[in-house]
Amino acid sequence: MPSPLTRRSQRPWNALGALPARFRRQRLLIVGCGDVGVRVARQLDLGAGAQRVRVLALTSSPERIPALRALGVAPLLGNLDAPATLRRLAGLATRVLHLAPPPGAFAGGGARDARTRALLRALRRGRLPAALVYGSTSGVYGDCGGARIDETRATAPSTARAQRRVDAERSVRQIGLSQRGGVRASILRIPGIYAPDREGGTPEGRLRRGTPVLAAPDDVFTNHIHADDLARACIAALWRGAAQRIYHASDDSELKMGDYMDLAADLYGLARPPRVPRSSAQEHLPPSLLSFMGESRRLDNTRLHRELRVRLRYPTVREGLVAGSER
Repeated sequence: MPSPLTRRSQRPWNALGALPARFRRQRLLIVGCGDVGVRVARQLDLGAGAQRVRVLALTSSPERIPALRALGVAPLLGNLDAPATLRRLAGLATRVLHLAPPPGAFAGGGARDARTRALLRALRRGRLPAALVYGSTSGVYGDCGGARIDETRATAPSTARAQRRVDAERSVRQIGLSQRGGVRASILRIPGIYAPDREGGTPEGRLRRGTPVLAAPDDVFTNHIHADDLARACIAALWRGAAQRIYHASDDSELKMGDYMDLAADLYGLARPPRVPRSSAQEHLPPSLLSFMGESRRLDNTRLHRELRVRLRYPTVREGLVAGSER
């Protein structure tokens, strides 16, 4: 079957497009090089980024070093929770992709993202990168009552984790406004990430467990992006993102959560999930899932298409799930 990183024509997807020679010695630092970061590295390696962009990745795990090297990525040992280990990052990269999540509630810090603050302090010690892209979350908006929103919508985080994301966004935008200048800071607000080849990346497990969803009158709109398309959005933002600009990294789907689960069940040949009213949902669902079901919004992704010029390989979740089932 075709690789998820190739087009239907079997030709490698050109992640960067036609670039002038001055980009050949670009150094991209990926902070938080998990599943999406690895996809970014692979897409750059397959496309025009090969031989033009050297990819480095910060990792706190020595066990990951061989796997990163096998991808052609230069690993750097360091830990965002130990700022002293980040000193070597100063002046190292011309572009930075920050995908690391904020610390959890157990780490303290309240509404502050100490990890992002530590990273930016390290970057400020040397020559600042030309571009910095931060992967945030659409959860910063809180509940929008199902409204379709664009990036000008005010943030209204309703959870501590979303508050920490807002703090991280603020820190990233501040470095973009630094008097030293030169940093083109962009923010991607990311919804639910899925991919059949991603651990826990489809609803199949929830369907097999029979996890309920909300009854239709109580259901909420949810947004998604395939992990491969998110990697494309990250690359586009690194080279095309505007300074101080926010982008919704979301696909074109417009589905309520229950409808998404029904769609997946039909594709997998499984029973559709039971529906429960919101009034009794806490008896059937874990708190983590209930918190997501308390927010409803539809993300407008016009900027993603028009400004970043991202062509989604999987414009809807149906296409992404079907492609996965055919492999």
